[in-house]
Amino acid sequence: MDLQTWTWVLVGITFTLYIGIAIWSRAGSTKEFYIAGGGVSPLANGLATAADWMSAASFISMAGLISFNGYDGSVYLMGWTGGYVLLALLLAPYLRKFGKFTVPDFIGDRYYSNVARTVAVFCALLVSFTYVAGQMRGVGLVFSRFLEVDINTGVIIGMIIVLFYAVLGGMKGITYTQVAQYFVLIFAFMVPAIFISIQMTGIAIPQIGFGGTDANGVFLLDKLDGLHRDLGFAEYTSGSKSKLDIFFITAALMAGTAGLPHVIVRFFTVKKVSDARKSAGWALLFIMILYTTAPAIAVFARTNMIETVSNQEYETLPDWFHTWEETGLLSFNDKNGDGRIQYTGDAEINELTIDKDIMVLANPEIAGLPNWVIALVAAGALAAALSTAAGLLLVISASVSHDLIKKMIKPDISEKGELVAARLSAVVAVCVAGYFGINPPDFVAATVALAFGLAAASFFPAIILGIFNKRMNKEGAIAGMVIGIVLMLFYMLKFKFNWFGGGTKDDWWFGISPEGFGTVAMIVNFVVSLVISKFTPAPPENVQEIVENIRIPSGAGEATH
Repeated sequence: MDLQTWTWVLVGITFTLYIGIAIWSRAGSTKEFYIAGGGVSPLANGLATAADWMSAASFISMAGLISFNGYDGSVYLMGWTGGYVLLALLLAPYLRKFGKFTVPDFIGDRYYSNVARTVAVFCALLVSFTYVAGQMRGVGLVFSRFLEVDINTGVIIGMIIVLFYAVLGGMKGITYTQVAQYFVLIFAFMVPAIFISIQMTGIAIPQIGFGGTDANGVFLLDKLDGLHRDLGFAEYTSGSKSKLDIFFITAALMAGTAGLPHVIVRFFTVKKVSDARKSAGWALLFIMILYTTAPAIAVFARTNMIETVSNQEYETLPDWFHTWEETGLLSFNDKNGDGRIQYTGDAEINELTIDKDIMVLANPEIAGLPNWVIALVAAGALAAALSTAAGLLLVISASVSHDLIKKMIKPDISEKGELVAARLSAVVAVCVAGYFGINPPDFVAATVALAFGLAAASFFPAIILGIFNKRMNKEGAIAGMVIGIVLMLFYMLKFKFNWFGGGTKDDWWFGISPEGFGTVAMIVNFVVSLVISKFTPAPPENVQEIVENIRIPSGAGEATH
């Protein structure tokens, strides 16, 4: 079968599976819609958490980033995996014991204030929409290449699919759909990696293969360093970013991970606190498989790409090159008119422009793997993007229906009315997400990195201090969240979107990139929160008792709302 037929078959089978699961597990109550009834097993929740966590940024973009940035790209590996450990050990069990559906619900009750709840809802929506833009962009990328529709049409198809199972099934449908999506995405990520590892080094395990040697006995990383030097790029294994910026980006990604509302809510779907810890452990194991493979894929893809296209005659290039050209994600500008591709680190001479996001998707084609493997990667990328998009849409709908309508605007709303409001807000959220997918601020991983910065700047200090500092009061938490998110937004809009007079890398404060500035905003949030709480009244006694209680490792009842 040709590639397009294989793609339609595999994508069709997987989408039918997702929709079938959504129909089978449709939510009949708000508890099932928000937290899947609170009865998911630790193993299933671990699989669902891993799929929720491994978004289009992990599947499509991360290896692409590492393949272009080399050592500098390792910040995404360190930040995202380190952040997950931080979340699993430091936050998840305590939040589960507190027993609330959402992060704004925790903040509203812990800080005994609807103002705090409103600020948290705003932050949750901002983080989720920024994050979901990257997922919808990933969906559009896959559809545009493999189903030969334009990116905008691809985004709309993705919107319809995710809307169906997110709105119908809520968290119950999403959880079991994500279990299926994990198996699809991990199989799709590993199969080409194993094939290419054998092809390039004779070793079947990619994690070992990328440290191995080629047919001539040359270490792959040495070979890639040599190719980079010859073409005028920085050595692959040496970094160009300052150590300070690497530290700040890693810290922002870690703290942002621990403050991500769509990951935190997964720990409310299990029966008890000990199950939250177990599911965190399972998820880390499942996440590790992909994250330890990504650097290998980055090296394989970069080496193959350079050897296949550099200094080659344009007319003799393989079909995959011209197909990707049609998507606009790969372009050749013959500056010297010799018909050969000059791919170099010198911007004045370079004739080839490659979108970082295509590296994982194009990798099997560059390596000449069978059509079914290429189509499998497309199905896996869609599974990764849609699983995370669904989790984010649930956070958005819960923030509106539960935290705004139920808790503040109309407390006497019936359960049926709240369920309708949740579904309607999910529909609106999908439409907004689709708009951001069609008009994305940057490539997938950079967009997602900004969402982590926003989460670090706003949620992380409020959650940490809410759990571990009895003296932290509403005045401190509200001021910290507002100043943190405003500072991060200002920096992001100034240096990413050129608002407020714009600016270049040379203008970055302390040499810290927008992706790393979430750490600065987070530190400011901590300082402001602690200082203001010191000079304002202490929280009520009952709140201090709750804080004392959630740190005691004992059983907890079901989540309430």
